[in-house]
Amino acid sequence: MSRRRLVYEGKAKNLYEGPEPGTLVQYFKDDATAFNKQKHAIIDGKGVLNNRISEFLMTQLNAIGIRTHFIRRINMREQLIRAVEIIPLEVVVRNVAAGSLVKKLGLTQGEALPRPIVEFYYKDDKLGDPMVSEEHIAAFNWADQQDMDDMISMALRVNDFLSGLFMGVGLKLVDFKIEFGHIWDGDNQVVLLADEISPDSMRLWDVKTGRKLDKDVFRENLGDLVEAYAEVARRLGVMPENVAAGEDEGGPKLVH
Repeated sequence: MSRRRLVYEGKAKNLYEGPEPGTLVQYFKDDATAFNKQKHAIIDGKGVLNNRISEFLMTQLNAIGIRTHFIRRINMREQLIRAVEIIPLEVVVRNVAAGSLVKKLGLTQGEALPRPIVEFYYKDDKLGDPMVSEEHIAAFNWADQQDMDDMISMALRVNDFLSGLFMGVGLKLVDFKIEFGHIWDGDNQVVLLADEISPDSMRLWDVKTGRKLDKDVFRENLGDLVEAYAEVARRLGVMPENVAAGEDEGGPKLVH
């Protein structure tokens, strides 16, 4: 790791110069943060699980024609990705009332929404990632109308696919956050799904019990975060059913 040039250091991931032009190495850290970094902890094994879960989900999305930055997993904590120009927006899709939506609109937590809702947030930690409208995005040139249309369309396709995938393993996809970036494909600039898709960036509730299996476990002090993420990995088939998270010194055992 020390021989690679650090390109970007984030809250939960680092990006390093890749082995080939146009690539990066994405490294998943064990850091857990909440409330705009007001709460922070190092949770052994979290990065390993997020790397593997994100690899699985990105691979599934690539397979159905949703282009992503993911190329391949390198090891337990690293994956090779395409270098993209990140669009400075977070795209949130909501299926069920939870989190800030409950506080802002006075809804009941767990209430099913009439339809999936897509929201944009401007990526700026100092401002607390404020929610913005398409008018703001166009006015400040964060993305053009075609980009916005592409992001909304892709976000809804991701939602349809992941909702079905998770429901098949007894999990309700309450909401999730994704990011996008640009790459050049010949003479055309195209939008790719970037960053990660993991329990860090979504809310997942057990269909039968309502148990939370996402970062709300950390936010709300609900128990062992790694065990919650390991349960998601087991249900997706990327971790053996009979192996407990952190069972061995090396941390969670994942299926290769």
